[in-house]
Amino acid sequence: MKLWTPTAVVFLVTVLLGAPVAAQEDPAARCEAFSNFGMDAAYVTSTKIVEAAETLPAYCEIRATALPAISIEARLPLEDWNGKFYQAGCGGWCGILGRGDDSGRWVNAMKEGLERGYATATSDSGHHGLSVVDGAWAEENTHAERDWGWRSIGETYRVAQILIEEFYGNAHEKAVFQGCSTGGRMAHMASLRYPDHFQGIISGAPAMNETGLAGVALAWMAKANTGPDGQPILGPGKDGLIGDEVMRQCDGLDGTEDGLISDPRQCVPDVSTLLCQDGQDSAQCLSEAEIGVVTKWYQAPVNAAGEELYPGGVPAGSEPFWWLWLTGNTEGAVPLNPLFAQSFGAYLAFEQDPGEDWKATDFDFESDISRMTKAAAMFNAHSPDISEFRAAGGKMIVWHGWADAIVTPGQTVDWHKKAQQEAGGADALAENVRLFMIPGMDHCGLLPGPDGVAMESIDPLTALERWMDDGITPETIIRAN
Repeated sequence: MKLWTPTAVVFLVTVLLGAPVAAQEDPAARCEAFSNFGMDAAYVTSTKIVEAAETLPAYCEIRATALPAISIEARLPLEDWNGKFYQAGCGGWCGILGRGDDSGRWVNAMKEGLERGYATATSDSGHHGLSVVDGAWAEENTHAERDWGWRSIGETYRVAQILIEEFYGNAHEKAVFQGCSTGGRMAHMASLRYPDHFQGIISGAPAMNETGLAGVALAWMAKANTGPDGQPILGPGKDGLIGDEVMRQCDGLDGTEDGLISDPRQCVPDVSTLLCQDGQDSAQCLSEAEIGVVTKWYQAPVNAAGEELYPGGVPAGSEPFWWLWLTGNTEGAVPLNPLFAQSFGAYLAFEQDPGEDWKATDFDFESDISRMTKAAAMFNAHSPDISEFRAAGGKMIVWHGWADAIVTPGQTVDWHKKAQQEAGGADALAENVRLFMIPGMDHCGLLPGPDGVAMESIDPLTALERWMDDGITPETIIRAN
């Protein structure tokens, strides 16, 4: 009887099954081999080599689907992998795979990790949407809501780890999660549901209390600006007028007049100073109804008993960005806050979806909060108890613009204060979590603020890497010139 040698056995297995991906020396061949690669509860849909361009190295792009419908994209450097993994979140209701990288900027994108040699991945969070404000995918679809809420975070990580180990022949050494807005909520969710997955987390402008934000606060803003005829009371064109007056009242409260409101909690704007007088050009003043709108925006939402329902209101100093979020502009841009409020209530907030006919002005501040219990369990990530993440040695950088008019900063400050108490004090929490509040910055730094402050002004990844790798606690995330 003839005995099979190990070499012969390997040859036979290779002929019958194909060589393991990591065993093939040519990176392009390794990438192409994934076209027939199978995984538990997931499958590869496409592969391609993307050549090096500008600041990005050549990489293998692998697209996969984790059941039932989470679309995932991994980008694996063909050379000089640093042995680490970088996962990016997504914004709004997500639904558009790779949108962050399509923007060319770093928030909710794989770009910055890939530039530094990380293997990277992101997802569409489990559904396809026509835009990031399109919530119709969630209508009577608990599975998709669950995936958007938390499951896509873990499934993207799981699939990416399989691909990484198969491509490189070994697993990653450390992992980082980065996201802003919904991506920031996902970052906090990762610390709660997957506390040992990521050794570093970057959370920007986190929409961590989704039912409180989209369900209550955004509905409050929409309702405040809706007249009896159903039309907006405060339209575009007066944000500059209001912003100038608020800056006049509040700029010097921090001791320096520099065109910035360093901490809007110190500022309680009184826009009644802008009340129109007889014969005054209405474009240069505010009606009583408009003053009522702005006054409510600056306040935290409350119920009939005056109880605060969500921490803080629209921050003073955010007026330069109101055209995008609250009022629209004279060129026809539609404000986004009311759209998010409407789609959340219509499709995500309640167990029985009211559908497209529901309006944000229909939200009942007395009875509808209790109807969002199921949504809160799936979506909310504002628990201050991150003890498991801290016990695992994780490091988290949280950053938020003080001039954020959609994910208003009050919730982030409130979370950080409660997390300090939960951890046993500010010093104890600071061993694992650092919060950076940035004066004058818009939501996720999307629009440039005073002196051009935007997402490109900060570099949280370098600060996080030094903290994780060298034990240097970050004192700033402002990008070095």
